[in-house]
Amino acid sequence: MKNKRNLITAVALTSLMSAGLASNLHAEQLKIPVGSQVSLPTTGMTQASVRNRWGAPQDIQGPVGEPPISQWHYSNFIVYFEHDRVLHTVVKRNR
Repeated sequence: MKNKRNLITAVALTSLMSAGLASNLHAEQLKIPVGSQVSLPTTGMTQASVRNRWGAPQDIQGPVGEPPISQWHYSNFIVYFEHDRVLHTVVKRNR
């Protein structure tokens, strides 16, 4: 599946380049030092287990929409919940 995705990406980029549209494409890389252990909430964890492990969030936004999605903001990451369960965790980027 990964090879198929890489092939599709290569074909799409080749098409963009031949059309002259790829000149404005940029990619960013998140570099995490080797050996660093970042502890983050994982998909499926409950809000109670996140609060028990990482404490109270600095800010809570939502819930919004259907299904209800809420965000818990911590100093280094944001946790997205669908209902009571972790949907995704995003590491904040240092600027």
